[in-house]
Amino acid sequence: MLNPEKKARYDEIAENYKRVTDQIAEAVVRRGGAPVTLLAATKTVPADEIEFAITELGLSFVGENRVQELVSKYDTLRLARGVHMIGSLQTNKVRQVVGKADMIESVDSRHLADEISRQSVRLGVVSDVLCEINSGREAAKGGVFPEEADDFVSYVEALPGIRVRGLMTMAPKCTEKCEYLKYFSETYQVFIDISAKKSHNVVEPVLSMGMSDSYLEAIASGATLVRVGSAIFGARYYPPKQI
Repeated sequence: MLNPEKKARYDEIAENYKRVTDQIAEAVVRRGGAPVTLLAATKTVPADEIEFAITELGLSFVGENRVQELVSKYDTLRLARGVHMIGSLQTNKVRQVVGKADMIESVDSRHLADEISRQSVRLGVVSDVLCEINSGREAAKGGVFPEEADDFVSYVEALPGIRVRGLMTMAPKCTEKCEYLKYFSETYQVFIDISAKKSHNVVEPVLSMGMSDSYLEAIASGATLVRVGSAIFGARYYPPKQI
């Protein structure tokens, strides 16, 4: 028997999840019916709430921003069909992710790709990855600029132990939702151009764009996967730092 506070929390998640999935379904119809995968970003979300969303609501894909959380919550995360690493990944932590994450979305440099390749070969696995595009050309963010994407993808796909499945972008924070469209549209065009060249190598190519504040704009621009966190689970909770 759930206590009233926990029941209210689960009811809130269920209501949010239905709203998000309904909006995605409507957005898919508006753009012509091409399917979109919903990935729930579970940063700071307790394991029991993730398990509820997977087992009771039908959530199929989850993604973690932090390696520590992916590892600590892995027994719960793997109840889903797919576990993705969606946050910035340091090379010294690749060993903890390869073999656990079904997809690494944030491959933002050749150096990181080299290490994923090395660890994948060591374990005898093939790691599915997305190459990250810095659509806003922001110095503080990882990823390659759109005009560098073709060369970067060619480099990564030639590495052993890696299978490039597509692209991912983190758009800049925009004050107006319509502003996201220019970043997503440019990334979509890069995705289409590269997919046409690599069609013999990529099965079911993935374009991961959009988060809680922009997933509808991402779908309108051609995303095949959206990463939604707070719109499902509410505002993230960060425990106070110990002094």
